[in-house]
Amino acid sequence: MFERMKEDIQSVFHRDPAARTTFEVITNYPGLHAIWLHRLGHRLWIANWKWLARSVSTFSRWLTGIEIHPGARLGRRFFIDHGMGVVIGETAEIGDDVTLYHGVTLGGTSWNAGKRHPTLQDNVVVGAGAKVLGPITMHKGAKVGSNSVVVKDVPENATVVGIPGRIVMQKKTVGQKGGNNRREKIAQKYGFDAYAVSEDNPDPVANAIGIMLDHVHLIDTKVEDMCKAINDMGGEVCDKALPSLDIEQFSDSGLADDIQAAKDSFDPTI
Repeated sequence: MFERMKEDIQSVFHRDPAARTTFEVITNYPGLHAIWLHRLGHRLWIANWKWLARSVSTFSRWLTGIEIHPGARLGRRFFIDHGMGVVIGETAEIGDDVTLYHGVTLGGTSWNAGKRHPTLQDNVVVGAGAKVLGPITMHKGAKVGSNSVVVKDVPENATVVGIPGRIVMQKKTVGQKGGNNRREKIAQKYGFDAYAVSEDNPDPVANAIGIMLDHVHLIDTKVEDMCKAINDMGGEVCDKALPSLDIEQFSDSGLADDIQAAKDSFDPTI
C-alpha cells in the first residue's frame, strides 16, 4: 500500500511543475486524496459492503470535489490535476500513468446495466472540461483537448478535439512504416496542449475549409486558363465570370479568422 502511495506522490512531481515538497503534495493535492479514498471504497465495494463503499465515495466528493464511483477501476500512477468537478462512473476502467484535468467526466450514455463507461488505457491524457462518454476505449497514448466530447473509440497515440471529438493528429507508432509526411510535420508543429488554448492549434473544421478554399481557387485558375486557350482557338466559352469566393464571406459565422490562420499555416511543400 505504501509503495503505491510513494508512486502516486512521485507521479505528481513528474507531471506538475508547481509541486515543491512531499509534505505539500500530501497535504494540498485533492486528486491524491480522492484516489487514496477510492482505493478504500473500492475494496469495500469488492467485499460487497456497498453502502459503506458509497459513503466513503460521498465523503471523498465532499472533501475533494471529485466523484469516483467505488466500482471504478484505477491503474497505477493515476494523476488528477486540480480535480474539482471530475466525475468517474461505476464501470470506468483507467490504465497506468493516466492524467485527468479538472472538470473531466467519464460518463455513461445508457441506463442499462453492464459496461456503460469508458476505458482509458495507459498514458491517456484528458484535458480540462472534456467529456468521454459511453463504453468506448481510448487506446494507449490518446489525448483529448479541453471541453471536447468524445463518444467513439480513439486510436492509439491520436489527439482528439471538438464536439463531437475529431482526430486532428495521430503519431506514428514504433515499427509503423509509411504514413503522411505532411501530417507528421503538422503534428510536430502543433503538439498537444492539455487546455487546448494554443494559438498554433487551429480548429480542424476551419483548417479543412481553408484547404478546400485553396483547392477551389486553384481549380478556378486552371478553368480560366483553359477557357482562354479555347477562346484563342476560336471558341466561345466562359463568357460569364465565375462568382468570387472569399474568406470575408465567412465573417458572419465567426470562422474567418480561423480559416485565415489555417491558410497561413498551410505549406504545400509538406
